[in-house]
Amino acid sequence: MSVNLTNNTCSEIVWTQRFLVSSIVYALVLAVGLPVNAVSLWVLLRRHGLRSPSAVLMINLAASDMLLALSLPLRVYFYATLRWPFGTGMCTAAVMMFRINIRTSCIFITLISLDRLLALVFPLRSRSLRTSGFASKFCGLVWILITILCIQESIIYSRALNKSLCGSNIFCFEVQVEGSEPVAIGQASFFLILLVINIISTVMVICALRKRPSVDAAKVNNKMSVILIFVVNMMVFIVFILPFSLQLMMVTLKNEELEYKTGREVLRALICLASVNCCLDPLIYYFSLDSFWQDKSKSQGYATTHSLSKSMERS
Repeated sequence: MSVNLTNNTCSEIVWTQRFLVSSIVYALVLAVGLPVNAVSLWVLLRRHGLRSPSAVLMINLAASDMLLALSLPLRVYFYATLRWPFGTGMCTAAVMMFRINIRTSCIFITLISLDRLLALVFPLRSRSLRTSGFASKFCGLVWILITILCIQESIIYSRALNKSLCGSNIFCFEVQVEGSEPVAIGQASFFLILLVINIISTVMVICALRKRPSVDAAKVNNKMSVILIFVVNMMVFIVFILPFSLQLMMVTLKNEELEYKTGREVLRALICLASVNCCLDPLIYYFSLDSFWQDKSKSQGYATTHSLSKSMERS
């Protein structure tokens, strides 16, 4: 079921149900994720722009998800045909697009949670910090650091692909490159830290909302929208991101051959599952921004009647 790369030998990939399931899952994620994120990105840029820190963070998250969605046609083709005629460069780019998405989306989701927390719990003290300019600079720094990290990984991965060539065929997404233990442990620890930040933010926001009286149904709905933001964030981390990261660390640390092969199969399945996260992120935009489909300037009058939403959108 996997490619044997030891001693530069070459083994054929035997068709199994796993490849069929992978091609179907990636195709479904592509069919949903690409149009939904494309529309979300268009709405965010056209209707909301860079006028608030929350909008800036969500635009960057949507761009990250678009990066993943654009790489999925290549995964669908490979797992449906078990052929890769596009060369090592295209394969390396597709793999790096997935890694960039996983890392940047986790950071942007956490920043969105922190932005919601500051806007709700510390609305006055955080006004100087919650600016669109600061958010843009921070997002730019995230893109630069993650891209630099992936450039180094792309060189290693490209070399591994060249060593795994079987004639003119490339096994692409089935090639697994051994990572160093410190990097695997560091990445898993980083994701755990981000998860803890999201948990703390969720608890603090829920406690703050419980202390605020609700006098009408509109304010109750606003509170539910705020809670749903954090629910989606937690789901993305716990269901899609964290299992993949922890399994990657476990595979890197395992030495026994049988456990190693089993761990690799589980890791490939979790990579497939992790791609689904780009379909859920648009829910964050919908619940975070008042009148998501309307121009922000046209919805100001409506927003003034809802103090909770207005405080969360204030720059």
